Amino acid sequence: MENKRVVLVTGGTGLVGQAIKDLVDNEQSPNETWIFVGSKDANLSDIGQTETLFEKHKPTHVIHLAAMVGGLFHNMSHNLDFLRTNMHINDNVLETSFKTGVVKVVSCLSTCIFPDKTTYPIDESMVHLGPPHPSNFGYSYAKRLIDISNKAYFQQHGCMFTSVVPCNVFGPYDNFNLESSHVIPGLIRKLHRAMECGENQFTVLGSGKPLRQFIYSRDLARLFVWVLRHYDDVEPIILSVDEKDEVSISNAAEQIAGAFGFQGQLVYDTTMADGQFKKTASNAKLRKLNPNFTFTPFPQAIKETVQWFKENYQNARL
Repeated sequence: MENKRVVLVTGGTGLVGQAIKDLVDNEQSPNETWIFVGSKDANLSDIGQTETLFEKHKPTHVIHLAAMVGGLFHNMSHNLDFLRTNMHINDNVLETSFKTGVVKVVSCLSTCIFPDKTTYPIDESMVHLGPPHPSNFGYSYAKRLIDISNKAYFQQHGCMFTSVVPCNVFGPYDNFNLESSHVIPGLIRKLHRAMECGENQFTVLGSGKPLRQFIYSRDLARLFVWVLRHYDDVEPIILSVDEKDEVSISNAAEQIAGAFGFQGQLVYDTTMADGQFKKTASNAKLRKLNPNFTFTPFPQAIKETVQWFKENYQNARL
């Protein structure tokens, strides 16, 4: 490993940032100093605040997680906000990293950036081969532009700015707010509330049929650190569970119900939109470069997440 690194993690107080923090705190690497910052430390959509943050911490490496994020229905009604805010955040972080001599930036994308109409499984070469799903086009195009920016910075300045593309992430420290959460934390919060109210029915929005690959945040944290230390390519890399581990939303809801010990009825509200039916991603590139990585089984990850939520309910993001 090269000389001492100072790693700045933007969005460091969120789901993935907290998982990385737990991981590196246990490692205590003497060659790395890790700094985790959140929205309270700086508004990264403001260039002045971004520059002040970098001047304060003087990072040599950046893991860029900060973003305006939300679930399906929040995206559908705020595409412009997701586009503009994330474009500002990403441009400010990359340009400030370049100007201050940051050695490497690893930015976080999402499988929703891939074309809506495509063949499966999707891989890293297919990012720009068609428009994304219309439900979240603002967020998706803003994230796609990170990949474009990375390649432009490399072409013009030789910067090692790269990106990872996780599948759907969940775990401790997630956002459990029903108005803006993703599917798993939203279902956890919803069932918890229903059980608190003594209800015997767990209603899932949509048909439950769409398929998703879900990655546990603690697994993703290990992969992020691996990418920072060992993956030196501007081209993005998909960080996803295997294709065989894809599950339906109904399966996820059943696992959550089981983790809570819920004995009532699961009901699917088919008047609500399902969103994209599937977005199966290939992790062949990851498996080639890191063949021995072991993912946490989905039922175990759900149980640990539900347990964390119950134990930390008072301090969770609700």
